[in-house]
Amino acid sequence: MTTIGAYEAKTHLSELLERASAGEEFIIAKHGRALARLGPAGGQRPPALGVIDAIIDARRGIELGGDLRALIEEGRA
Repeated sequence: MTTIGAYEAKTHLSELLERASAGEEFIIAKHGRALARLGPAGGQRPPALGVIDAIIDARRGIELGGDLRALIEEGRA
């Protein structure tokens, strides 16, 4: 979810509404304090495949490396 300033939201409202209708969500903030959320009406969410693609893109190039069990145990310490 993207955070945008109130002035920017006011200036680009038409564009933000188009993006929200496509499933994007925004937090509108003023002086760094979250005031409102702008998103699709009726609880619509982006299609599941789009979400899966976004997750795959976000983790592209990230490798755990090493022994997975050792990494798990290290996190428990």
